[in-house]
Amino acid sequence: MELCLFIILTISLFITFFFFFFTKNKKKLPPGPLLVPILGSLLWLRRSPADIVSILRYLHSQYGHIFTVHIGSHPFIFIFDRSLAHKVLIEHGSVFSDRPPPPPAIRFLSMNQQTVTSSPYGPLWRLLRRNLISEILNPSRVKLFAHSREWVLHLLLSKLHLQSSSGRAVVTAMDSLRFAMFSLLVLMCFGEKLDEDAIKDIEFAQRELLLYAGKLNVFSIAPIITKRLFRHRFTTAFEMIRRQKELYTPLLTARKEHKKTHINPAVDDPHGGRFICSYLDSLLDIKLPDENCRALTDDELMVLCSEFINAGTDTTATALEWIMANVVKYPDVQAKMTEEIERVVGDGSEGVKEEELQRMPYVKAVVMEGLRRHPPGHLVLPHSVSEEIVVDGYVIPKNATINFGVAAMSWDEKVWEKPMEFRPERFLEEGVDVTGSREIKMMPFGVGRRICPGLGLSLLHLEYFVANLVREFEWREVEGEEIDLAEKPEFTVVMKHSMRARIIPCHSAAERA
Repeated sequence: MELCLFIILTISLFITFFFFFFTKNKKKLPPGPLLVPILGSLLWLRRSPADIVSILRYLHSQYGHIFTVHIGSHPFIFIFDRSLAHKVLIEHGSVFSDRPPPPPAIRFLSMNQQTVTSSPYGPLWRLLRRNLISEILNPSRVKLFAHSREWVLHLLLSKLHLQSSSGRAVVTAMDSLRFAMFSLLVLMCFGEKLDEDAIKDIEFAQRELLLYAGKLNVFSIAPIITKRLFRHRFTTAFEMIRRQKELYTPLLTARKEHKKTHINPAVDDPHGGRFICSYLDSLLDIKLPDENCRALTDDELMVLCSEFINAGTDTTATALEWIMANVVKYPDVQAKMTEEIERVVGDGSEGVKEEELQRMPYVKAVVMEGLRRHPPGHLVLPHSVSEEIVVDGYVIPKNATINFGVAAMSWDEKVWEKPMEFRPERFLEEGVDVTGSREIKMMPFGVGRRICPGLGLSLLHLEYFVANLVREFEWREVEGEEIDLAEKPEFTVVMKHSMRARIIPCHSAAERA
């Protein structure tokens, strides 16, 4: 009994001394919940990191537009104010453009930060990003995949027609939306039109690892202990990567062989199963100057291809579902879209062409309002601070991790009248620069030097598929069911209850009117 009491007193004195020393010497960080040395903020003892969206909303209400949360001894600083975000990301962009290194235990997921999104701010990031923008996201290259988008649109509409022709014509669209976007990104990445089973195998392997990666965040806290307690999670993750590699290797090998025999990279074959232009082709040409101009390894190619597909699939599919859910919920919005589409396209056309989107301001406004009201990510990918700096009277220490409340800015009552309402007309009255270069009103793609390089492609995909979905079908609520706009966080912030809708092919809708 005396020994136990002695141990308890010793530990208590140690923690008290350490806490006093730590708080006495720390600089004036933004406010936040109670911190215990080594363990971090006490809120992690009561709340799960998986509940991060609601946690941050609560902390925002308690501590204001800038606050600090500790995981272990590392500070995570969150900014929920648009003016402050502009100051940080635009005026001091070079200081806030780095990426925090992942915990050593899980660096294998990004091949030690060898991807566009995870690379530190420096030569490798510039090389990878410049290649991505110039070789695949450049408008001239994007046009080469117009036939690819038509092919994927046909797949999507066929699936929805098949669902609508059975039973009560009720569809749950998210799986079809995600499969369509995944098929398109696989084609752009590998230059191959794969069959449905092959695409589904890759999709399952990618998504399984993507969702499981969240369980590896536990290694951020006391890794010496957690690596032993949760060793089985490593085993599971490596098995998922092995399966992914099995699926990728034949595609990598085939593309290398194809590249040897095709010199012109700027032509595609809309009628065959193979496209000469692909993201993988550009990666095969990369040489790393800081590493004796070596080529990328197969493992590095796999991670970069996986990043490309993931980045363009879930975010776009999620945004599509949110937009279409509001189209169903608000028939007047759908009616205005239909009227505009018919006026531009005419009765005889089979679908909306990409060049016709420029004459559809209301369709564009609906897409923008969807991104404002339901940004797929309520935070951006975390930034890291390359040098100590004072912001809003608080010290932001070097290497601190910093993030931004995307949803909070999109719902700011000081900027948006009745922000929780879905009102596309607000974007007809006044245009909004989503790059945030002049000011930040919304930032669904991030802002500054780390802004999403796929911004233009994402908007094209959203406008193209939304316009064609409304052109092809009338979307109605299922009788007795109201569209529920509740959220839940996964890789993106998705609908808690997937949208179910009754869809009627447009010729049938005309007959019923």
